[in-house]
Amino acid sequence: MPRKPKVPCQQPGCAELIEPGRKYCDEHRKLHPEITRSEAKKPYSSSRWQKVRKRYLAAHPLCVSCLAKDPPVYSKATVVDHIKPHRGDQKLFWDESNFQALCVQCHNEKTLTEDINPEYKY
Repeated sequence: MPRKPKVPCQQPGCAELIEPGRKYCDEHRKLHPEITRSEAKKPYSSSRWQKVRKRYLAAHPLCVSCLAKDPPVYSKATVVDHIKPHRGDQKLFWDESNFQALCVQCHNEKTLTEDINPEYKY
């Protein structure tokens, strides 16, 4: 049975051919940490996160993004957002200085923007 042809690495300027189903060659894979959606959601279902989230929202009940508008809008915060995406980094995930309280609408707008334009450091 014929095998699928190899495909080029998706890193701009890299011509390395890799097995189908992979995105990057071994050299560039470390630049693009990829975690599955289920792995990313795992910490959010822990009892530790639920306690931290509840405590943080009690201390910060209003959406910081809505408050920054002119004129300010007073919306109840229901989501604890990570200012800098943790992308699986546990130290950054639990760092409370990286938290902000947002309403669902502001959180969805921010997350959509970050997912469309992810920030990679080389």
